[in-house]
Amino acid sequence: MLFMCHQMANEHEKKQKAQTSSRQTSVNDSKVPIIWVLGGPGCGKGTQCDKIVAKYHFNHLSTGDLLRAEVASGSAKGQELQAVMKAGGLVSNQVVLELLAAAIKKIDKPTGFLIDGYPREEAQGREFEAAIAPVDLILYFECTDETLVARIQARAAASTEVRADDNAETLKTRIKTFRENTEKILVQYPAKLKRVNAERYIDEIFNDVTAAIDGTLASK
Repeated sequence: MLFMCHQMANEHEKKQKAQTSSRQTSVNDSKVPIIWVLGGPGCGKGTQCDKIVAKYHFNHLSTGDLLRAEVASGSAKGQELQAVMKAGGLVSNQVVLELLAAAIKKIDKPTGFLIDGYPREEAQGREFEAAIAPVDLILYFECTDETLVARIQARAAASTEVRADDNAETLKTRIKTFRENTEKILVQYPAKLKRVNAERYIDEIFNDVTAAIDGTLASK
């Protein structure tokens, strides 16, 4: 009886592994690095992503861009997403993962993936790794709350589009929520995390970024 229970447990474990493997993309079997790029609003990660793409020719995937592109396509899924977002709802993580997986599969010969602004919540990192592939490096761009607020307000002042949530108090609430959610993600990946001081000049920041990426590439 004990042997049968042990055998059944082994079979169940094998089945789970097979299901996970079938969900993952071919990225998991390659030497292509996957990098999550995280940071508060105004931290400058967009600028750093542009520099990473220019140097390493990685593929830059932003979940926000993917959602907007799906809506703009006019597809049935896009119409559903538009209705959800117009109503102020949150797009399910399953949909986001499907968009990411589809975008990754479309790229014929990838050299690396920058996943910009994702994951946003504690469980999403685990779900990404189960559905797509393990992360190799997490770049987290750190700034003080004061710096983030000042940068966002400066950007808003230079823009013709006025957002209701760009006032100082609302920004502080957004940043607080971001920090709480992000720390719950980062604590799960201490060996893969690189915290980058984003209060410095762009090139100084990029020096740290390239050192972290080069180290990751050397270990792949």
